[in-house]
Order: sequence, then C-alpha cells, then structure tokens
Amino acid sequence: MSAPRAWLCDFDGTVAPVDVGARLMRRFSTGGEDRHAMLEARWRCGEMGHRALTEAECSALRCDADQALEFIREFEIDPNFAPFVRESLAQGDAVVVVSEGFDFYIRALLDGAGLGDLPVAANRLRFEAGRAIPEFPFAERSCGRCGNCKGAHVADWKTRGYRTVLVGDGFSDRCAARVADVVLGRGSLLAWCASHGIEARGASDFAAVRHIARKLQRADAPERGVA
Repeated sequence: MSAPRAWLCDFDGTVAPVDVGARLMRRFSTGGEDRHAMLEARWRCGEMGHRALTEAECSALRCDADQALEFIREFEIDPNFAPFVRESLAQGDAVVVVSEGFDFYIRALLDGAGLGDLPVAANRLRFEAGRAIPEFPFAERSCGRCGNCKGAHVADWKTRGYRTVLVGDGFSDRCAARVADVVLGRGSLLAWCASHGIEARGASDFAAVRHIARKLQRADAPERGVA
C-alpha cells in the first residue's frame, strides 16, 4: 500500500492569494517604501536571510494587536482551499500550512474559513507597547537563514513516513522545493525550479491543486486496492 501524502502549503500568495504579511508591513511600517524595497532587494540577492529580513522589517512596525487583526480582516483565503483540505484528509493525507509569515493572521483567516483545527507552523508576532516583536519558534530546526525553514518541515514529514508535496509560490519556498517529493508551484518559484533542474508542476490556485490531487489519488487506487 502506498504511503499517505503530506501537503505542505505556503500561506502568503498561495493559501491566501495575496501576501498578507507584506501588506501588513507596508500598512504599519514607519520606515517608508524605499526602506522596504531596499531590505527586500538585499534578501532576494542573498545578502540577508528571511529571519534577518523579518527582524529588520518588524523593527519599524508600529501597531497593536487589535489594529493588526482589524487590518487583516479585509483578506480571504483561496475558496478552493477548504474543499481541497477536506478531500485530502478524507483520503488519509495530512495538510499543514507552513509559512514564514505570522501565525496570528494565518490562524484568524483559517478560522474564518472553518479551518481552525488545521496545523500551522509559522513565526509569531508579539505586540508590546505599540511595537511588534517577531519570535521564531522553529528556528532551531532552521537552515540558519530562514526564520521557519520549510525544508526542515519537509524532512520531518518524510521521517514520519509521508510522501511530501510542497505547494508554494516564491523565494521562501526554495529550501522545501529542493527536498520535497513533488513541487506544485506558481509565481517565481516555477522559474527558479526550472533554472535549478527541479521538477515542478504549475498550479495557479487550489482549484488546480485539487485537480492534481485527484489525479494522484486515482494513480494510487490500484496500490490501495480500490476498484
């Protein structure tokens, strides 16, 4: 019998069609757009890791928890994500959100979609006296540059006996793309995988992910003794 799959899903730009974390930074940052662009450029060229980027961006954030939660309520997740989760769990697979964003808005948006019990591995944001302080609960398992290395999560699920599928869109998904059994990508992740010889399938949204998941399940059916 074939092993179950673990679907490791990025949040910003993937489960949520827009990058909620980046929008939050821009809304409440006192550093200005030029500073944000400079930090992102340093990150993308490899001069700084994602943890350092997060710490630098958060140092300029000025808001409290209520303001942050009020702001993120304008966002929604992909409407096909919840049906995808239900179908995958019914097949005996695991689904987890793995993100370099912050768990407070991820959990709030998942809860609003009826997915409050879904496992989430993300960074944290502690609000204190009008400032936002990032915390990295998964840093010990990190590659050293990520705040929450998705490659480490892929490796963990493999040790549990799962076949791993990464669903992602960008720069912070690269560590995971290197080691996942299957990569479903969109945005810049697809081009990066192609340039590094990593096989990846295009999946522009979770309607496409659901379609691919069903095809994989049908391919598994003979191994699972399903007529």
